Amino acid sequence: MTPIRQSRSLSRGRSAALAGATCALLVTGTVLTGCAEDPNEGTNGVGRLPAAKIQGKTRSAAGSAGAVRVHGNVVSGGRTYALDMRLKDDGGDGSVTSKGATFKLLRIGEQLYVKADAEFWTHGSGQGGSGKADAAAASKLDGKFVKVPQGDPSYKKFSGFTDKALLLDGLLTLHGTLATDGHDEEAGVRTIRVTGDKGSGGTLEVSLEGKPYPLRLERAGGAGTLTFSGWGEDFSLREPEKNETVDYGPQLPAS
Repeated sequence: MTPIRQSRSLSRGRSAALAGATCALLVTGTVLTGCAEDPNEGTNGVGRLPAAKIQGKTRSAAGSAGAVRVHGNVVSGGRTYALDMRLKDDGGDGSVTSKGATFKLLRIGEQLYVKADAEFWTHGSGQGGSGKADAAAASKLDGKFVKVPQGDPSYKKFSGFTDKALLLDGLLTLHGTLATDGHDEEAGVRTIRVTGDKGSGGTLEVSLEGKPYPLRLERAGGAGTLTFSGWGEDFSLREPEKNETVDYGPQLPAS
């Protein structure tokens, strides 16, 4: 058990002990009154549902929310990506870090932009061309929003980080047999924990306050941990100014 989980378990244990001590004071003859503590009292009620129904409701709540912030790490294709993205139905913006390189993404409708430094654009571009030519091209892209052509191989991969429906659909799936695994809290909000195959198939913390939004996800197989916040909090997406933008052409340099 991790120190955080251990701390939470100890906290819940102390709470239970306190509740037990309080109940002992309420004995009247041989009858105990008010001693059954209901962790779902005053909540949205999803904690009383079977695990499969909780997952269904949290996916539905996430899908209907107009916006969300996703923060954390995702392991995909043997690479680890650190995400900090704000997403809405018609686009998103934020940053992605992989192998020490950070790049910013902005999508408004179908138009996708990538913003990074010169090193990002020269990394991995050695395909027989001139090193000086590569450096010269990269210097023009340094710190600029670069339009990503929809026919470019990078478009699908990069835009996936900005697609709310696609990203959440891929993330909010627990694998194996679903079960509830007690109550907890995330960022001060009470949660119900749902696991797949006792945690090996992923663990999801679902809000017991307001709508049953997912608040924290530990992906199956150690494939990353993500937090979700700002559900339904709208934000604006601004097209970059012309002097901030470079239209590279039909295909970006390898990056």
